[in-house]
Amino acid sequence: MMKVVAMLLAGGAGTRLTTLSEERAKPAVPFAGKFRIIDFTLSNCVNSRIHTVGVLTQYRPHSLNDHIGIGKPWDLDRARGGVRLLPPYQEKKGQRWYGGTADAVLQNLNFLQTQGADLVVILSGDHIYKMDYRPMIAQHIDKDADLTVAVMQVPLEETDRFGIMSTDQDDRIVEFFEKPKDKDKGNLASMGIYVFSAEVLKERLLEAHPKHPDLDFGKHIIPGMISAGDRVYSFRYGGGYWVDVGTIDSYWATNLELTRPNPTLDLYADRWPILTKSEERPAVKIGPQGKVLSSLVSNGCVIRGLVENSVLSPGVYVSPGAVIKESVVMNDTWVGPGARLDRVVVDKDVYVGAGAVVGTGNESVANAQMPDKLFAGITVVGKSASIPERAVIGRNVLINSSRAEQHFPANGRVADGKTV
Repeated sequence: MMKVVAMLLAGGAGTRLTTLSEERAKPAVPFAGKFRIIDFTLSNCVNSRIHTVGVLTQYRPHSLNDHIGIGKPWDLDRARGGVRLLPPYQEKKGQRWYGGTADAVLQNLNFLQTQGADLVVILSGDHIYKMDYRPMIAQHIDKDADLTVAVMQVPLEETDRFGIMSTDQDDRIVEFFEKPKDKDKGNLASMGIYVFSAEVLKERLLEAHPKHPDLDFGKHIIPGMISAGDRVYSFRYGGGYWVDVGTIDSYWATNLELTRPNPTLDLYADRWPILTKSEERPAVKIGPQGKVLSSLVSNGCVIRGLVENSVLSPGVYVSPGAVIKESVVMNDTWVGPGARLDRVVVDKDVYVGAGAVVGTGNESVANAQMPDKLFAGITVVGKSASIPERAVIGRNVLINSSRAEQHFPANGRVADGKTV
């Protein structure tokens, strides 16, 4: 029986999520009410019977560390195997940050060795999907592969975001292009899910590192292995649903898709549960004026206003007369009487003053400071911000973390595309 160890890359800053990843790593960002993004990959591991998992952390890891802890919610609090948090390795010369995805694994080869790994599954902690990794592992063994790459077809206009490859009739990868600018390389894309034979992985990492301090799987390891004649194969993902929620518009849309009558991603399937660290909170309370339509509302919420097509994390309070529409609201946010949220993503511990209107105006006016990140009409409110009473906040607005009343204009109006 081959020993399989998963290495979960969870150190990314996720800058495209703006203030949501300002104080936490992207995999630790709340998602779908009570979950974190990383819960999906961790749950895939345990549901696939992979019970030895290394989580490679780097950027602002505290929230992630607190969430994972000793791994009990995922049955990973084990004497043998289990989950291990792996920050950048401390050398005699001092601490060295992870230079790239492959460098992160290189710095933790001792973990793989002590765990007796025969096969290593490399995973990303910031994608939303359900996948049984066992068929991919079985194919890897059957083909006596050195590396197997999970692939799916993507729209041609999105190929510059992925590693793109071409294969022969036996699914062996013959060409690999990392984020090509040309659209003529095909649309068979890497999902960032790899199965390596452990000894081959060690050899290729040690060989490549002297030339590439920023050692990366897509840029260096995979193309190098193909050029060297290693047995590199593709595995076609049949799950259908896989989303990178690395942008504000994709994060917002993926959350809201879960409120539809028949969402593509089923969070309620007993056969493949998504596990998480749950907070001990009372049941949802809906007051006499409260109304909830087509929404996900988490434990500990008190609803005395209207919530429609929205996702609320634990502990959100919606005052009488308040209206929340097509919004994602995170833990312990207080929405005052008569306030209105429309197409807004709100981080934790936010105070929305009475009568404030957040998300109104011209959605075609992109954010002046971040036009490539806030352009879809969604306004973002950072952690612990306080929005003044009767404020009027436009669309594509960014309110940074911990902003207080004195940071807002005297008249309380923030125009479309502005930043506070």
